[in-house]
Amino acid sequence: MLKPVRIKRFIQYLFLCCCLAVPNLALANFDFNANCLKAYQNIFELKLATARQLIANEKKVRPNNSIVPLLENYVDYFYLITTESKTEFERLEANKSARIDQISDDDKTSPYYLYAQAEINLQWALIRGRYGAYLTAAREINRANGMLQDNSKKFPGFHLNGKGLGFINAVIGALPDGFLKSTLSTFGLRGNLQQGLSMLDKLAENLPKSTYEPFYEETVFYYAYVLSDVAKSPQAYAKTMKYTARIADSSLLKSYLQAYVCTRNGHNDEAIEILNNRPTGAYYQAFPYLDYLMGIAKLNKLDYSASASFDRFLQTNKGVNYIKDANLHLGWIALLKGDDAGYNAYAAKAKSSGYTYQERDKQALNDANAPVPNKTLLKARLLFDGAYLTKAAELLNSTNADDYTSPKDKAEYYYRLGRINDDLGKDELALANYQNAINVGKNLKYYYAAKAAIQMGKIYEKSNPAKAKASFNTAIGMKNHEYESSIEAEAKQGLKRLGN
Repeated sequence: MLKPVRIKRFIQYLFLCCCLAVPNLALANFDFNANCLKAYQNIFELKLATARQLIANEKKVRPNNSIVPLLENYVDYFYLITTESKTEFERLEANKSARIDQISDDDKTSPYYLYAQAEINLQWALIRGRYGAYLTAAREINRANGMLQDNSKKFPGFHLNGKGLGFINAVIGALPDGFLKSTLSTFGLRGNLQQGLSMLDKLAENLPKSTYEPFYEETVFYYAYVLSDVAKSPQAYAKTMKYTARIADSSLLKSYLQAYVCTRNGHNDEAIEILNNRPTGAYYQAFPYLDYLMGIAKLNKLDYSASASFDRFLQTNKGVNYIKDANLHLGWIALLKGDDAGYNAYAAKAKSSGYTYQERDKQALNDANAPVPNKTLLKARLLFDGAYLTKAAELLNSTNADDYTSPKDKAEYYYRLGRINDDLGKDELALANYQNAINVGKNLKYYYAAKAAIQMGKIYEKSNPAKAKASFNTAIGMKNHEYESSIEAEAKQGLKRLGN
C-alpha cells in the first residue's frame, strides 16, 4: 500500500501532467498550479495556517491568478465551520464581494470562471444557513445553481460542476417545508434527493480515475454529509468509510468525517477510536467540536468520563453552537450519578446559554424545559444512540409500561422499545410498540408518536406499500409536536419513494 506522502506526490504529479494534457483546466489567469494545489490539499487536511501562507506566496508571485480568491474563500469557509463563530462570520463575509469581483473580471472562456463564482456563493450560503439567514442564503444557492447549470452546458466535460449540482439537488430535495424551501421554490428550485445522491456517488466513484482526482476529498466531504444528515441513508456508514479510506491519515477532515458518521450510524466504539487517534499538532486548525463529539460518543456507552470532553469543549469553543446541548449532556451525567442539584444547574445553563441555530441545540432546549427525564429511559436512549442494542433492550425489558406513570414517559417507553426492536430486526415487536407509542402519544407535544409512525412506514415499505403510505400519512396528520416540519418532510420523502 502506498504511504500517504507518496500518494500525495503521485496525485500532485498526475494533476500537473493532466493540466498539460488538458489545457482548458489552466487557462489565462485561472492557474491551478502546483502551489495552488498544495494550498488546496492543506485546506482539506485542515492545516489552514499552512494554506494561508501558500496562498499569500501565490498572491505575491501571481497577483492576477483568479484561483487565489477561490482558495481564500475555502480557507474562510473551513475556518468558520471549525470555529462556529458568528462574530468571525460577520467579520469575514465582506470578503465575498471582492473575490467575486476579481473572478468576474477574468477569462470568461475558462471553465473555472463560473465554477469559482458558484463555489463561493454556495459556501457562503451554507455558512449563512447555520445562522438562520435564509433569504440571502436562498439567493446565493439560486445564483450558484444557475452558474453551475450554465457551466455544464458550456463545459460538459468539466466534471466538477456535478459536485455543487449534486449537493444542491440533494439538500433542496429533502428540505422540510418552511421559509427556505418556499423561497427557493419561488426561484424555481425544487431539487431531487435521489438525483443528487446519484450525481455525488458517480463523482466519488469516478474522480479517482480522472484528471480531477485532486477534488476527490471535497466531493466526499459533501457526499458524506448528504448521506448521513440529509438522506439519512442506511448506506451512510459503509459508503463514507469506503470513500474516505483512500484519503491520507494526515487529514483531520478525514477523522472528523469518519467519527461523525460513525456516531450517527451506530459505530460508536469506532468513533471513539478514530477521535483518540486523530492527527494533532500546531499545524491543524483548532476544532473544539471534536471534543464535543467525543463527549457524545463516550456518554452513548454510559462512560461518565465524557464530562471531561464536554468541559473541554465549553472552555475552548468560541462559537455559538452546541453550547446548550453540551450543558444538557453534563446535566444528564450529573443526574445518572445521582446528583439531582447538578442536573438542575446544568439544565438551567442549557436554557440560558448558547443559541438555537442547530437542531441539537433546539432539542436540548426542549429537553431542558421538559420534566426531569426518567433515568431508565435516559440510559436506554443513550445506549440506543450508541447502537448498544442488546444492553438497551435488557434495560427496558426489566421494566414494563405500568412502571411509567406520566403519558410522556409511557409514550417514550413504547417508542424506545420500538426503535430497539426495529434495529434488532424484530419487525413485529417493533410495529406493536410503535402502535402503542402512537396510541399513547398522538395528542402530546412530544415527537414520539409522529416518529413512531415514520418508523412503521419504513418497516411496511419492505412488504406492504398500502400500510406504509397510511403510516406516513399518519405522521403528516399529527400536528403541534416537536420537530413537526422535519418529521413531515421525512414522511413526504417516504411517500415519494412509494410513488405517491
